[in-house]
Amino acid sequence: MSKLRVGILGATGMVGQRFISLLENHPWFEVVTVAASPRSAGKSYEQAVADRWKMTTPMPEAVKNLIVLNVNDVEKVASNVDFVFSAVDMTKEEIKAIEEAYAKTETPVVSNNSAHRWTFDVPMVVPELNPEHLEVIEAQKQRLGTKRGFIVVKPNCSIQSYTPMLHALRQYQPKVVVATTYQAISGAGKTFKDWPEMMDNVIPYIGGEEEKSEQEPLRIWGHVENGQIVKAESPLITCQCIRVPVTDGHTAAVFVSFEKKPTKEEILKAWKEFKGLPQKLELPSAPKQFITYFEEDNRPQTALDRDTENGMGVCAGRLREDTIYDYKFIGLSHNTKRGAAGGAVLIAELLKAQGYLTTK
Repeated sequence: MSKLRVGILGATGMVGQRFISLLENHPWFEVVTVAASPRSAGKSYEQAVADRWKMTTPMPEAVKNLIVLNVNDVEKVASNVDFVFSAVDMTKEEIKAIEEAYAKTETPVVSNNSAHRWTFDVPMVVPELNPEHLEVIEAQKQRLGTKRGFIVVKPNCSIQSYTPMLHALRQYQPKVVVATTYQAISGAGKTFKDWPEMMDNVIPYIGGEEEKSEQEPLRIWGHVENGQIVKAESPLITCQCIRVPVTDGHTAAVFVSFEKKPTKEEILKAWKEFKGLPQKLELPSAPKQFITYFEEDNRPQTALDRDTENGMGVCAGRLREDTIYDYKFIGLSHNTKRGAAGGAVLIAELLKAQGYLTTK
């Protein structure tokens, strides 16, 4: 089987680098084109990134000598690839425009950006939770006037530390959710080297994050109607989002009440047995065990557990009854693997498996 040719928009940034790292030796996809801002264009990828490589693994040899293209030269970039991953650093309106421009060249876009998360006919997908939303792609193509070009986005990294656990319990109808997320500095595209003021520090505000954390799960739990995604009306979610001195891994402290209160045993059984379409299809990046529960009181921990299932699984712990809500628990997800580039790669694998991604 020949591999699909992949382009990465915004390839020199942290999420772009994570795409490069995750796609090394991928069985279905091959990075053939990297694109970034005009200041990086014309340089080799190795020269453009220089000392800003932020991954713990070395830069793959296969990409070092790729010449970085100008991300704004849409036709040129699109001519070499079957689809693109988007991780561009632009304004929201610029991102909307450039992603649509790529889609209109008949190049599907799998985006890590937030710009199109609320575009009515753009599916925002966690592959295990709402793969059925991909059916709205056909309506989107009609709007764009394309035959194979479209946009799919992944949600905010923070919600993946608690939304999967709630999703697995939807039969019990969660009605009120209170969540506080403790978010790693890589979520801001930073390391301690370039953000030393985060050492020994907590910042109780992340711009725009709380609204995303409260609203995006409702879109994931929505449904497709008349060519658009209609968001769910419940549960009621309220969040606080806090930046903490951790390299990778977003933790969530969650309180939840249900319309039909389950037992603790029923919750643990639902988490252990939950499988989504990626597990059934055995997609290359899919975790075999999507939700891992830790019995120990001091788990999950970011340093010990963020790489569970290669960083693509989510972790839970400390489930117990609460005095005000029904239950409380701790969640954890790897924010740049499951929450960002890895989640987007899994979306692309699902798209390929369902026939949305093909060779041009």
